[in-house]
Amino acid sequence: QVQLVESGGGSVQAGGSLRLSCAATGYATGSNYMAWFRQAPGKERDRVACVKPSGFTTHADSVKGRFTISRDNAKNILYLQMNSLKPEDSAMYYCAADSRNYFGCPIAPSSFRYWGQGTQVTVST
Repeated sequence: QVQLVESGGGSVQAGGSLRLSCAATGYATGSNYMAWFRQAPGKERDRVACVKPSGFTTHADSVKGRFTISRDNAKNILYLQMNSLKPEDSAMYYCAADSRNYFGCPIAPSSFRYWGQGTQVTVST
């Protein structure tokens, strides 16, 4: 049984940093697609960053240079380091995973079969 559990969210002032973690059980982070999505109230769920089985990473333009996705395959943990946080980064952040073979990192939430319960990030001015 696959389980993804996020942690590390919280409230922070603009310019601050947070590191999100996603612990995976029953699933190998190193051999599958892993991604972070976020969703603010009234908005769609958007992909923030993704890592392919090869280790190739991609980040949304809105977070490039500020956020970094990484993984510890030995511990089966996915991370999202978030620096220089802005109020517009406030959202529920979700960890997602899928084992299907894609050409590139999928953007659509429907392309990811497994999801965590989410962790809230709130950035104040």
